[in-house]
Amino acid sequence: MRLLDDAQLLSAYATRGSEEAFATLVEHNVSLVYSSALRQVHDPHLAEEITQAVFIILARKAGNLNKESVLQGWLCRTAHLVACNVLKSEHRRQHHEQEAYMESHLHESEPDVWPQIAPLLDEAVAQLGDADRNAVVLRFYEQRTLEEVGRALGLNADTAQKRVSRALEKLRKFFTKRGVVLTTSVMAGAVSANSVQAAPVGLAKTISTMAVAKGALASGSTLTLIKGALKIMAWTKAKTVIVMGLSVLIAGEITVITVKEIQKQDWYQSPETYWWQVNRNDKFQEKYLYEKPAQVRILPTKYPSSTGSGWSMSGVGKDAFFVGIKHTVREIIQIAFQVPREYADRIVFPAGLPQREFDFIASSRHDAPEALQNEIARKFGLVGKFETRPTNVLLLKVKSPNAPGLQPVTQGGRSEFPDGEMLVKGMSISKWAMFLEDNYFKIPVIDQTGLQGNFAFDLRWNRNGGPEQIKPAMVEQLGLELVPSIEPVEMLVIEKVNNGGPDMTPGATK
Repeated sequence: MRLLDDAQLLSAYATRGSEEAFATLVEHNVSLVYSSALRQVHDPHLAEEITQAVFIILARKAGNLNKESVLQGWLCRTAHLVACNVLKSEHRRQHHEQEAYMESHLHESEPDVWPQIAPLLDEAVAQLGDADRNAVVLRFYEQRTLEEVGRALGLNADTAQKRVSRALEKLRKFFTKRGVVLTTSVMAGAVSANSVQAAPVGLAKTISTMAVAKGALASGSTLTLIKGALKIMAWTKAKTVIVMGLSVLIAGEITVITVKEIQKQDWYQSPETYWWQVNRNDKFQEKYLYEKPAQVRILPTKYPSSTGSGWSMSGVGKDAFFVGIKHTVREIIQIAFQVPREYADRIVFPAGLPQREFDFIASSRHDAPEALQNEIARKFGLVGKFETRPTNVLLLKVKSPNAPGLQPVTQGGRSEFPDGEMLVKGMSISKWAMFLEDNYFKIPVIDQTGLQGNFAFDLRWNRNGGPEQIKPAMVEQLGLELVPSIEPVEMLVIEKVNNGGPDMTPGATK
């Protein structure tokens, strides 16, 4: 069996320095790594260089890998780290480009699903835990049977199936939050069919020669990639130790000092500072969120009497972090559980939440959401879980097909929303349903139109009549209707535990 062969080949290289074993190992896995790199950098030559770096790192660390590690999962994770290091300076630009790309391709037909998934796949898989990531890589990248997946993970086939299903659901939620709405079966089929493509001819032989020499024959740029990736891997390992001791760190003096340092900064002194102004301050982000010890804190806001609105900022992927000024407990919960702003109405809160505002930070990187959730539980005695509940909804449906007011477009401009009008110049119907839910109706609006692609329209209604006037205007001008119904919807349910926590009383000063 090949999985066992890979483990034996790696052992042969680690213990005996067998170059033949390592060359075979590379041959087995080069396409897997190359495909992962190519998806992320979109440059075949750079993808080859990243692939070389990954296997050189493997050669250097072969003797130190955990015997329980699944090699394919480790390779995908390392490829992601190397690629992220390569693209670090362009990270923000690429993120915005991906968002624009996904907006223009939202809800296309199933044959076009892969272009929607590919730009986000490696980031999504990298955020999974080791066991879930290994299950996805083995099942869909390597196309292993459930029995083989289970054997590699030390599980039976039924448990392996549950593991795969759970991992797929996490991926589905990741994509949904970024505007790519797919079923798990469609997503699994697209990943299985497209995730691995053949690496260039001769690349495996070139890599084997370089790797067994521990990179001595590699180019300067490849060595730079290796050096950067090894630093990231060392930092990732260090962060694990930090997170394990998080409860001690939170109470420690160094954490409090770091929060105070942040509060001393010029941008903090002005509660009117906008988040985009802070995001442009690269020096702040690098100094105070990457070089300082990881920490999670929720403190009473420094500006309780200010009328300025709060702000927050966050990263994505492995570099995720959260910082917020002047936020309510409700807002912090929404950020911690990563509920899209448009779906704020899908959170069920208990009565008696604190009314005061707080400043918060969670700089534990890839596990910041979970760390912030734990701090919410510790400080306020509140925990959350996602449940599917029947609730009042509005079903968005087609009443009159081919209505002239709804025009398909391939490219659009900036939409405008003055009072009593929606001038949309290019938006998917599902995205528009989210907009209606967030800005007008405050209950779930579910798209059942089946309309794909982007549309332009100019919807006008009597603004003096409130949101209810939108409904007849939609029927008349766009041929769409909103039908009241009760449907199962995934909701975030927040509950009190531990007698409500130390800060549950409104106005508490702790």
